[in-house]
Amino acid sequence: MEQPNNPLHGKTLEAILVYLVSYYGWEELGEIIPVNCFRKDPSIKSSLKFLRRTQWARDKVEKLYVETIGK
Repeated sequence: MEQPNNPLHGKTLEAILVYLVSYYGWEELGEIIPVNCFRKDPSIKSSLKFLRRTQWARDKVEKLYVETIGK
């Protein structure tokens, strides 16, 4: 199914997270979305594990990504 207006289409959660970390850094990301996986000993792997299990946090990450690429 084509989703030309969906900026998340074709993006993996990992790609979104890597982009946000490169854009904001872990510290600022942890201030914007205050979850321990971003604030305490952060890594892509541990954050992905948390985000895959925690829908509300994943929603916030995806929303931030859409807002960030729109800047």
